[in-house]
Amino acid sequence: MCLGIPGRIVAIDDPQRRLATVDVAGVRRQINIACIVDEAHPPEACIGDWVLVHVGFAMSRIDEAQAAETLRILAELGEAQEEIAAMRRSVVS
Repeated sequence: MCLGIPGRIVAIDDPQRRLATVDVAGVRRQINIACIVDEAHPPEACIGDWVLVHVGFAMSRIDEAQAAETLRILAELGEAQEEIAAMRRSVVS
């Protein structure tokens, strides 16, 4: 199943190309943040933001409580492990 999964932006890798590193349950992966940046919220301001990640893109910003609740529900459904395993297989070091 292809889900959006919460992750926290931990680094901006390339602000021009809108690339950042996100941490999803201990797995770090480079993602594109173009959908969540604008003049009022540039890439450099995204560090520490919680986002919903889907197929390598941050689709929307969410708060920490929403992220924790979503991860809890996904874990209960057994879906988080599959998505995290898929991210782990595609980790960029």
